[in-house]
Amino acid sequence: MKTSIKIFLFLGVGILMTSCVSKKKMVALQSEYDVANQQLGECGENLNEYMARLSACKQENEKLKGQVQTSTSNLQLREEQISDLKEQINDIRVLRDKQLSQVDDLTTLSQSASENIKETLSQLENKDKYINLLQAAKTRADSINLALAINLKSVLKTGIDDADVEVKVDKTVVFVNLSDKMLFTSGSANLTSRANEVLGKIAQIVESRPDLEVMVEGYTDSQPIKTDCIQDNWDLSVKRSTSVVRVLQTNYGIDPNRLIAAGRGEYNALQSNETAEGRSINRRTRIIILPKLDQFYDLLNPNMVKK
Repeated sequence: MKTSIKIFLFLGVGILMTSCVSKKKMVALQSEYDVANQQLGECGENLNEYMARLSACKQENEKLKGQVQTSTSNLQLREEQISDLKEQINDIRVLRDKQLSQVDDLTTLSQSASENIKETLSQLENKDKYINLLQAAKTRADSINLALAINLKSVLKTGIDDADVEVKVDKTVVFVNLSDKMLFTSGSANLTSRANEVLGKIAQIVESRPDLEVMVEGYTDSQPIKTDCIQDNWDLSVKRSTSVVRVLQTNYGIDPNRLIAAGRGEYNALQSNETAEGRSINRRTRIIILPKLDQFYDLLNPNMVKK
């Protein structure tokens, strides 16, 4: 019996001791759990803080990338501007060199001109006499032109409508404007019978003045023309002037060395070609009576002045 009691007592003490140990472990584990839980909370807070920092870093990184791109674009723009400035500098240098070359040329030209002026002045020692000679020549030319114009008007007046004939003095020449309806059939270079009458009277004046040349200029309006015989208005104007000089040479014996045939086409118009009246005025033949060119050259040559 005593033995049984001892055994029960031993077992009871063992159970009590086991219960005490388990409770201590539980308290310790609970304490560790609370610490771990607290640390876990702190880690969560730290994690949130680090996530916020990471987000801020990413934003800063994007901002820096944008600044880098902007800086790169600005750098490219500056490089292009520098390239343009270099090209402008090269162009300015080329222009400067060209201007320096022109200055050199002008200097050479100035020296040459100075020498020519000296030579001219040396040739014109008797300049007053030369000027008087020019003035006398001009006066004489004006007198000749005036007399020539009066003669032409007088011989052309008989039987000719003034509206179809115009005699003018322009500086050193006398010219006669003849309408196309007086000289030619429409759209051709064939002369009318009336044209022979007019050209015969002009030939009288020309023949009496062997020191004069005669230039015949043909003009048309702007209306296009093309036939089997005529290519365009240029062709028509030349053919008409050629017809006139041929008549002066063949029918009236004017020296062909004194005759000049020229075509002006539809250009140098007197009136607008927009109206029928204007086109009628533009269709004309101009006969210019002028001194021979060598007479002008002799007149302007100081070596030809009488001593």
